[in-house]
Amino acid sequence: MTTTAKTPDRLTAEERRKLPASAFGIPETREFPLVDAAHIRAAEAYFRYAPDDRKAALARRILARARELGVDVQSRTIRGWGGEM
Repeated sequence: MTTTAKTPDRLTAEERRKLPASAFGIPETREFPLVDAAHIRAAEAYFRYAPDDRKAALARRILARARELGVDVQSRTIRGWGGEM
């Protein structure tokens, strides 16, 4: 039997199901949850894996949610895709 330790940037399946689509960076596929600072940082780290056709909208959502939570997004890539460069 394996056990998975819960880390700050991981949601359980139940927690994820309870979130509204608007809580995700890509709401249509419910990817990149942006619920807290740890998830903002995780989205920043995994941004390169997002589909190219969704990156601009994802970057804008990451930046907007980061502003709401007072998280400083360091990624020049995300800031560029989000129109802040």
